[in-house]
Amino acid sequence: MKKTLGTLMVAGAVVLLTAAFGFAEFASSGVREFPYFQFGCLVVGGLIVISLKLKHDRMYVTEAAGAFALYTALLALFTDPVVTMIRGLVG
Repeated sequence: MKKTLGTLMVAGAVVLLTAAFGFAEFASSGVREFPYFQFGCLVVGGLIVISLKLKHDRMYVTEAAGAFALYTALLALFTDPVVTMIRGLVG
């Protein structure tokens, strides 16, 4: 039961972070420039983290959720709206 509950908590964190990424990118760029490839990579990465949590008993919920949060932040850095904003700040 404890293993299932931990996996469900990681799955909830993955869904919330993916939804936040999707909403932020849609709000900043709209439908025309939505980063579908990065969104797909985020979904696949979330499925991998959930399957790793399900397979390994010694992986903590905070480790899995934290790793996925860092992956989401790294992926968001390489989207077009963020790169454009950083280019505007630097130049």
